[in-house]
Amino acid sequence: MRKPAQLITAASAVAAMLGVLTLSAPAVAADAGTVAEGKKIVEDRKLGNCLACHQIEGANMPGNIGPPLVSMQARFPDKAKLRAQIWDSTKANPNTMMPPFGKHAILTDDQIDKVLEYIYTL
Repeated sequence: MRKPAQLITAASAVAAMLGVLTLSAPAVAADAGTVAEGKKIVEDRKLGNCLACHQIEGANMPGNIGPPLVSMQARFPDKAKLRAQIWDSTKANPNTMMPPFGKHAILTDDQIDKVLEYIYTL
């Protein structure tokens, strides 16, 4: 038979672990409307024009100059870093061919946020 102190210690450890698990809330998914608007911008050849360079599953006539847009949450666990890449890709790579969509006002901040939410679903 275990001693009461050992039982209390074990129970406390289990409770602490359960408490830690509940503190790490899952990422809040963007609403479907925002994601759909982001997809429209991404696929618009005159606006975002992401398909000129990137492959996106199911998209018509994707490019192959840039990396395929797949597994984006795994590639960019920090969504802010992905947003920064879209806003000004030259900060991470001065020699990049990707235009700095925010820095050069190609897209508005609102449009970039919508693109971000869509791309993060890929």
